[in-house]
Amino acid sequence: MNADKEKWILLIVLTVIWGSSFILIKKSLEHFSPYQVGALRVLIAGIILMPVAVSKYKLFPKKHLKWLILAAFTGNFIPMFLFPIAETEVSSSIAGIINSMMPIFVIIVGALVWKFETTKRQIVGTMISFAGVCLLAFGGDGEGGKFKLIPILLLLLATLCYALSTTTVKSKLMDVSSTILSAFVFSFVLFFPSLIALTFTGFFSTFSFSEDNMLGLMFVGLLSVFGTGLAMTLNYRLLKVSTPLFASTVTLLMPIVAIIWGFLDGEKLSILQFVGAGVIIGGLIFLRSKSGVVKK
Repeated sequence: MNADKEKWILLIVLTVIWGSSFILIKKSLEHFSPYQVGALRVLIAGIILMPVAVSKYKLFPKKHLKWLILAAFTGNFIPMFLFPIAETEVSSSIAGIINSMMPIFVIIVGALVWKFETTKRQIVGTMISFAGVCLLAFGGDGEGGKFKLIPILLLLLATLCYALSTTTVKSKLMDVSSTILSAFVFSFVLFFPSLIALTFTGFFSTFSFSEDNMLGLMFVGLLSVFGTGLAMTLNYRLLKVSTPLFASTVTLLMPIVAIIWGFLDGEKLSILQFVGAGVIIGGLIFLRSKSGVVKK
């Protein structure tokens, strides 16, 4: 499969997986605290990927250790706690909408930290798509337009962390296989931090095998296996066959998936939300360009 076709397939698959993560976080929060959700999400992914990490330990990129740690904590640890904490105050759809600002942060971080160049076409396409995201934000009922400062700032910080991780991987860790990189991140770098964090939440002293807790574990398990382990492996692969800006555009499609889940959960879609979805797709089409993000 050629790289151009592969990147679009990966974009669609990641959109579905990550777009579904916000409702899974919401469902998980009905059973566990936000800190427990974040720690469990990382820990379960680490346990699942441990066999891969152990079998490939000789390939551990020691010379890039500092970059691996930076990418791990900014992309797969800090945001895993910030999103659940924020979603105790705002809806899952708002979380998905704020997360769609990642391409803008990629442009900013790429230019300031890694000296990336970005084409005007990519910038304009990103802004068009974000305009569509804004329509989604204000197109619904209920909490659609009620922004709360602290949780919004937490979501913005999480999105900035994602952008820093994405550009770090693209700049410093492209010589590491996608699967192996995910295994090292979750099983070597983040396993013990997540275990320690979960211990401090009191999870092990209070957990029981009740029906409620098992249902909660099912939601967190789905979130961890698909929304964390598998999704990050696919995301690292997407970074290899595309650019950081293109890879980050998956966040612009996430609100569409989040709204579909809301519809299935009994929420209503407004005409403005449909218009916003169309604008997002239009921006992504405009964004497509043969000239990627390159380093000066």
